[in-house]
Amino acid sequence: MERRTFLKNTGKLISLGSILPGFVFTALPSNTAFGALMAGAQENDNVLVLIQLNGGNDGLNTIIPIDQYSALSNARSNILIPENKVLKLKGFDKTGLHPSMQELQTLFNEDKFSIIQNVGYPNQNFSHFRSTDIWMSGSDSNEVLNTGWLGRTLNHEFPNFPNGFPNTEMPDPLAIQIGFTVSTVFQGPTVPMAVSLADPDSFYELVNDTYAPTNNNAIGKELLYVRTIMRQANAYNTVIKKAADQVKQQSTYPSGNPLADQLKIVAKLIKGGLKTKIYMVSIGGFDTHASQVDQADTTKGEHATLLSRLSQAIFAFQNDLKFLNIEDRVIGMTMSEFGRRVKSNGSMGTDHGASLPMMLFGSQIQKGIFGTNPEIPVNATTNDNLPMHYDFRSVYASILNQWFCIPSDQIKNILFKDYQTIPIVKSQGCSSEILDKHQQLGKDLMLIYPNPFKDKISIKFESEGGLCIFQIFDNQGKIIKQHEILKTSIGQNECNIYFDHLASGMYYLRYQNKDLFQVKTIFKVDD
Repeated sequence: MERRTFLKNTGKLISLGSILPGFVFTALPSNTAFGALMAGAQENDNVLVLIQLNGGNDGLNTIIPIDQYSALSNARSNILIPENKVLKLKGFDKTGLHPSMQELQTLFNEDKFSIIQNVGYPNQNFSHFRSTDIWMSGSDSNEVLNTGWLGRTLNHEFPNFPNGFPNTEMPDPLAIQIGFTVSTVFQGPTVPMAVSLADPDSFYELVNDTYAPTNNNAIGKELLYVRTIMRQANAYNTVIKKAADQVKQQSTYPSGNPLADQLKIVAKLIKGGLKTKIYMVSIGGFDTHASQVDQADTTKGEHATLLSRLSQAIFAFQNDLKFLNIEDRVIGMTMSEFGRRVKSNGSMGTDHGASLPMMLFGSQIQKGIFGTNPEIPVNATTNDNLPMHYDFRSVYASILNQWFCIPSDQIKNILFKDYQTIPIVKSQGCSSEILDKHQQLGKDLMLIYPNPFKDKISIKFESEGGLCIFQIFDNQGKIIKQHEILKTSIGQNECNIYFDHLASGMYYLRYQNKDLFQVKTIFKVDD
């Protein structure tokens, strides 16, 4: 039996719940690309906090495209936020926030909160489990990876784990997930980065180091391995508790908010001196098929409550980081397995959809909105989805490169492909120069004619030279056609794309050249 299989079948993880009451800590070991994170920790002690929005967040009622309000009214009249209730964003009059997110509005206006529009992946899978696995592993929709993108990042630095860890070189876990299960995001190539211990008798054996003898067979060897992991977690228990005990005062967090409780602990551990680079927390309930809003007031309801908790928790966390004088060391981002459909359903809810906005926060995040508002069909159907503008792995590549200073060639080894980067981090991260092409929201990169078309379209497009990619998506987010031009000249270029056996209807054309991209709607008509 392989060690990975054995551990997955046991389904155990080492819990460090005795450290701070009410929480289980999943301690994750350190593991060649991640050496950039730990080499000279004093030079780069940056920290990333991931917030998982479990269930699939409705992006259109979170980040509201005001310039598309008329089409939204047709598509989701029973759940739409009244236009006069949408929270305005400084410098971006076409986009607003759900009225329950006043705290994030404040952070946005203070340049500590940003939005990446229309994040997803080609050929969206609408299953909670599979799509979560895709986001956590960084896989394509047609492949299955047994590792997570952060697990691969962590893997090679300390290949002998768990033997000999923790040690004087790395006494702390490299990543901590607060919760009862370990996300696939931290799964390494050979072993899971955490296990659980929930049995009190086993914990008694652990702290007293009194174990029954094991047999010299496959099961006995695996049991010895698990016990090694357990001893390691006990050692992490000590260093995490010591870090927590260092912090005697924090700023105020909202009560009755489980996400805020988790983030309060993260702030405590960062300030307490842990060298841990990555933290993950979560909030559930975003699978809002029904009763997403109150019938009498669409600004209230289940989704509004969740967004309010999210907004208050991030705001309190950011204030605490400033109070603890560690604000410039930490950035965070939200992620969810998918968005929701454009058109609401008859149960005052929304069904599984494709792309959605990601939210970034921190004093070192570039201000503003990356990308443009999604274009809403005038007469949206139940099958209509938001087209992908940014691949979610572009966000990962940007963080690894700009925040953790990992070179691009090593990022390709982690994510398996080259992805465009987005200038999401200020120059205090790793780059001395930030390219702001993504903020040029008014720049038109493509002229498409004719549109509507019958059998072909001609495109005049701006290029920075090199490879240009054109992708045609249907309204469910599936790639229908991809056209690549390997070499283009700097400046204006032109190409034709032919369509054989394509049904009439609306499609999305996505253009990408290096870090430039644009998405436009095209219409196929019958002869």
